[in-house]
Amino acid sequence: MHHILKTLIYLLALYGAHAIEKNFPALKNDNLLRAARGEPVDRVPVWVMRQAGRYLPEFQEVRKQHDFFTICRTPELACEVTMQPLRRFDLDASIIFSDILVIPQALGMTVEMHAGVGPVFPEPLKTPADLAKLTPEGAVGRLTYVGDAITMMRHMLEGRVPLIGFTGAPWTLMGYMIEGGGSKTMAKSKVWLTDYPEDSKKLLTMLTDAIVDYLEMQVKAGAQLLQIFESSAEHLSKDDFLKWAVPHIKDIRDKLTERLKQQSIPTVPMTLFAKGAGHSLKEQATLGYDVIGLDWTVDPVEARKEVGPNITLQGNLDPQDMYKTPEEVRTLTTEMVRKFGKERYIANLGHGITPQTPIVSMETLVEAVHNAL
Repeated sequence: MHHILKTLIYLLALYGAHAIEKNFPALKNDNLLRAARGEPVDRVPVWVMRQAGRYLPEFQEVRKQHDFFTICRTPELACEVTMQPLRRFDLDASIIFSDILVIPQALGMTVEMHAGVGPVFPEPLKTPADLAKLTPEGAVGRLTYVGDAITMMRHMLEGRVPLIGFTGAPWTLMGYMIEGGGSKTMAKSKVWLTDYPEDSKKLLTMLTDAIVDYLEMQVKAGAQLLQIFESSAEHLSKDDFLKWAVPHIKDIRDKLTERLKQQSIPTVPMTLFAKGAGHSLKEQATLGYDVIGLDWTVDPVEARKEVGPNITLQGNLDPQDMYKTPEEVRTLTTEMVRKFGKERYIANLGHGITPQTPIVSMETLVEAVHNAL
């Protein structure tokens, strides 16, 4: 396998991602894509947000040798980490190992990953004057390592399962850039919305444009489904979510679809995951996304009523339930899948898997999903 990777890296360096993208292996398990498009599946597909990550001892071994963002920026390492959960579990999708904060980095901001803390911006945006420091021109050109990893990963997968690409949504990214890291209140960012509405819109539009470029690049590199993470939706009221987040989320989908169409590139299914925005499922259903991800606070039956029959739902076991006994995990997972049903459903957690999650819980979850119906 190592020599294959070396060859792929050589080809990428020599010709760029597009040189080898035409020869992707045929897809063997397309249940994820079928579910996203509303087609019949032979089993409910399952994958897990952050499935390539800290709960796996083999990931920890890689992290001992390499900085987090070094892994993101090194296709060979990103692919190795993306592959790790697939070696252990019978998952129905892979998701490229990266981070939503690569976009602020491409816009010229420094982001550091601090142990036990998470991402830190040493110089966050404090006033609208700081927007002048951002470098949107050519931002996507500084993210080609993600495209290279996606292309390489499609070959490494050998058609086993589809590969998901992703991005953070504008409001979520804006929050990190202003707060200087994760925040339990997003207080500084919400002050921007109130005190600097025009500058907030300018920043959100800048992020939207960068995201569209980024997702276009991911599709061209080989991503087969895209997920947009609006992880900080929970910090907005329904009115503010509809005012500040939703228009940009809609723009991303509409502009990307139009751009791909103009180039005669087939579109791929798109998932919107707005954590904490269960209050606006009906509105989310009008934005043109194929799949709507649900956090664990949303009832599957109510969600189906809200979005109607023509959109796929994804979710939504509480990540904390993964700390229960295998028997309890199996029971809760089985109940969840039966509530959602086999049509237009992708099983997942209601947010990312947490670092201390027992391996046996992942094994149980995947097995229980596949055996529930």
